[in-house]
Amino acid sequence: MTGRKIETGSPLVLCEVSSHVATITLNNPEKRNAMSGNMTDALSELFLALDLDPEVRVLILTGTADAFCAGGDVSSMGGALAGGAAPDTDAMIRRLRHAQETVGLRLYNFGKPTIAALPGAAAGAGMSLALACDLRVMADSAFLLPAFGAIGLSGDFGGTWLLSQLVGPSRAKEIYFTNRRIGAEDALALGLANRIVADSDLQQTAETLAAEIAGFAPMALRYMKENHNRARATDLQASMEMEADRMIRTLQSADHAEGARAFMEKRKPIFTGR
Repeated sequence: MTGRKIETGSPLVLCEVSSHVATITLNNPEKRNAMSGNMTDALSELFLALDLDPEVRVLILTGTADAFCAGGDVSSMGGALAGGAAPDTDAMIRRLRHAQETVGLRLYNFGKPTIAALPGAAAGAGMSLALACDLRVMADSAFLLPAFGAIGLSGDFGGTWLLSQLVGPSRAKEIYFTNRRIGAEDALALGLANRIVADSDLQQTAETLAAEIAGFAPMALRYMKENHNRARATDLQASMEMEADRMIRTLQSADHAEGARAFMEKRKPIFTGR
């Protein structure tokens, strides 16, 4: 896919937009795309900009060099959270919370469908980022790994909540307690992957899926995602109330009128996001 290049402010993050699909590529191959340097700052700003970009309807998040993201850079993690100063527990907690909210939470709440395309390892916070996306396409050689327990850490970037939502609390605890490596086939069986493909087919599969989704009405997609995300934290009645609100708003949209006309005329609709 080639298209409009987006300046990210960091060589560790690449981005381009083509045919309504934005592709963000984590680009730290020497460290298996670990989150280091100014990568988190770049991602934070990029998620905001792409969410507001009317040309973007779907986001793909992937990584270079046969890896998705190895999580935090263990060699510099403590120093980065300390801000280059002597360790201060409260200040380090604030910095980590800020990074989590402006990257992990911002990705989860991104107002358009998101697809994680995993060419290889998604470990630690990298696994959390993959789980924060709406859909996951995994190469045969890709795997998910909590990784925290192996280095005496408890976990961050929302992985605890995200994994529990997807596989249930008991399985999620087991995966974290045992530092279980989840290959592509296991991920599919657990419901953590939507599709698994040959390594060589990953990019094309992710782009094809993104293009298919991008062909639908942007307002409807945004409200579908919002409905599903809110359903995790509310009851049936509240969900139905939200669905009614969003249904009527889409019913009154220009895209619905176009969709209805296209249906009657037996043609493919052309949605404009209005």
